[in-house]
Amino acid sequence: MKASFLCLLIAGSAVGYVWQKSQIYQLAQQKGQRENLLTQLRDRNQKLSHQLAMLRSPTMLDKRARELNLGLGPAQPSQIWRLPEPPSVSFSNRDAADRLAVRQIGATTQ
Repeated sequence: MKASFLCLLIAGSAVGYVWQKSQIYQLAQQKGQRENLLTQLRDRNQKLSHQLAMLRSPTMLDKRARELNLGLGPAQPSQIWRLPEPPSVSFSNRDAADRLAVRQIGATTQ
């Protein structure tokens, strides 16, 4: 009885060892595949980033606008509106700041 139990224990340990080594091998392969995929994705991301930068460049946009005959060009001075900077409010006078806030809120709700 002891001998069969000992043989069963050794056989179970051997099967467990082989299964564990098999799992380690499979996980190592999966890790390698995923690292390769990550490298490919990083390279593709970098290429796409460079392509996007090139497509956003003013020279490329100008060239593309000419190819499509969009009639686009620099803005004429009469087309440019310059907006004045709004005056800054001093918050030392709390009452005046509150009145300004009420006036601005009332203007947006009407």
